[in-house]
Amino acid sequence: MPDKEYPFYLKSTVILFGIALLALILYTLQDIMVPLAFAMIFAILLNPLYNWFQKHKVPNILSILITLFLATIVLAAILYFLSAQVSTFSETLPLLKEKFGTISTAFGSWTEEHLGITIQKQIELLNEALNSSKAFVGSTLSTVVGTLSILFLLPVYIFLFLFYKTLILNFLFEVFDEKNSKQVSDILKETKSAVQSYMIGLLIETLIIATLNSIALSLLGVKYAILLGVIGALLNLIPYIGGVIAIALPVLIATVTSDGYHTQLGILIAYIIIQFVDNNIIIPRIVSSKVQINALISIITVLLGSALWGVAGMFLSIPFIAILKIIFDRIPELKAWGKLLGDTVPTRHIGEIWNKRKTRKAAK
Repeated sequence: MPDKEYPFYLKSTVILFGIALLALILYTLQDIMVPLAFAMIFAILLNPLYNWFQKHKVPNILSILITLFLATIVLAAILYFLSAQVSTFSETLPLLKEKFGTISTAFGSWTEEHLGITIQKQIELLNEALNSSKAFVGSTLSTVVGTLSILFLLPVYIFLFLFYKTLILNFLFEVFDEKNSKQVSDILKETKSAVQSYMIGLLIETLIIATLNSIALSLLGVKYAILLGVIGALLNLIPYIGGVIAIALPVLIATVTSDGYHTQLGILIAYIIIQFVDNNIIIPRIVSSKVQINALISIITVLLGSALWGVAGMFLSIPFIAILKIIFDRIPELKAWGKLLGDTVPTRHIGEIWNKRKTRKAAK
């Protein structure tokens, strides 16, 4: 009995409804899903180290514990370094506050003189902006609390993912027909390889960008160059949007701590050069070439990830869209979607080719 062919409008409606329902579920369960998503990514990243201990006959549970212990040491070292830099920054906060107040007063006088906005009106506008930002502050505090909960839950989830790795893999194979086992195996291998290469590449890229940022800011005489350089490198992990914030922070600090605008101009030029080197040399050669997502999809995905899961969604969006691309490329019915996500731009569209074929057939 032939399968019934449903009209396009009905199929598209069902698909859109399914996507909307999935987005609603992910948004509603974000407190549960975000730690699980990060844990899955880090479990894949730590899997080679875990496998190395397994090959050397270390018991299963002990292998996982040693892997987590080593990862915790690396994370603690990074946090200690950042906290030391932040403590140095906090010592000069009163001076920065005083200098910022002087600049604000001068800016207010300039605004009143050239734009005709009185000081009283400026204060009213500022108060309105502060009142409207209360929701943003609340969401930021919520994000911080959520991040702390993630840090506590991550080791537990990573341990369980590694411990039940074989069980999860067997489930993925058994849920599909045996004839599709080769396809499932290829998808799993490519996903693991892509995530590992991508995450390791990002870590190396972050280290290089942090070094370049810190050197550039130090040469320009910007205070807290190392702290701002590291923060800029971490923000750079958020595609496109993070780079803008990374430039704004040192420009703001330079405005508060130094006179004139030569330093700010130098920061803009230095960061533009670093971004050019990052986009044209570091990313193509160091970050995995297996994750080939075009710029349009990257921006849309980051914005959708932010709307869905906030800052965590920004960081998770690119790895997960890369996983989707690998799956789409392996399923014939979804290959067109895989091409849409990729960064290969065809020189001609298929409609032209089809029209030429029809023209030739008609001429014959």
